Amino acid sequence: MLSTEFLKKIRQVEIRTKKLVNTMFAGEYKSSFKGTGIEFLDVREYLPGDDVRTIDWKVTARMGRPYVKKFAEDRELTVILCVDASGSERFSTRNQYKLEQAAEIAATLAFSAVRNNDKVGLLFFTDRIEKYVPPKKGRFHVLRLIRDILFFTPEHRGTNPSLALEFLMNILKRRAIVFFISDFTGRGFEEKIIRTPLGVMARRHDLVVITITDPAEESLPRLGMIDLEDAETGEIMTVDTWDKTLLQQYRAYRLQQGETRQNILKSLGIDSIDLLTSENSTPKLHKFFRERARRYR
Repeated sequence: MLSTEFLKKIRQVEIRTKKLVNTMFAGEYKSSFKGTGIEFLDVREYLPGDDVRTIDWKVTARMGRPYVKKFAEDRELTVILCVDASGSERFSTRNQYKLEQAAEIAATLAFSAVRNNDKVGLLFFTDRIEKYVPPKKGRFHVLRLIRDILFFTPEHRGTNPSLALEFLMNILKRRAIVFFISDFTGRGFEEKIIRTPLGVMARRHDLVVITITDPAEESLPRLGMIDLEDAETGEIMTVDTWDKTLLQQYRAYRLQQGETRQNILKSLGIDSIDLLTSENSTPKLHKFFRERARRYR
């Protein structure tokens, strides 16, 4: 049973994200993501202005006057929220943990999907498949997903994104929308390891990568000799943060990591959103939906 405090937090996330969905994202989600195909519905008599390519010649010959085929977009979609739950996701020096921001983003996406009658599923991964919730519809299902994201405790701390992507490719039989939410931190995100599974996933499904980082990760503070612990491996390293060369090397390394990630995603044609724990994610999500909807018009 969840405590009153936990239930209150889930309710707060629901109210905040549903308000965003009903105002800022209304209609743009539907325009951004298309159905998987076209479904034949029926035939009707030809009217002036109808596309002649839709004429059903068999029915026309049988009835003695022209009839056209009626189609509808197969709108129902499957949305998968693939969330990195490794140790580095429980880090923050600002407003919230990276995993907490992931929860709000996932809730916004989930409510957007449910509002359009789509199914939503959830996958947590570390260096294992921690938990998988199959796609379903409905408000209560979305609330369950929010609860899981906010309060789920993984058994492991490492990261193996390739394993998560391969797992999804094995269980998703139809084309789906996959939101891959992570900080892209860890050895599993090296280019030689991650490029192929990302590319295969992007060819089979509609993949969107959402990267969440904390501003403090971009540069080291000048605090003298300090012990730093790797949140995923537990390894401890003592570093001298007064060493200007070390600080410059670390900063250059972080910049290179970001550039490498962007180059990989761009070369594979994968849409991406970069977020910081110190910022409100709403404007960037809104911009993403708006620009993507414009591309599909």
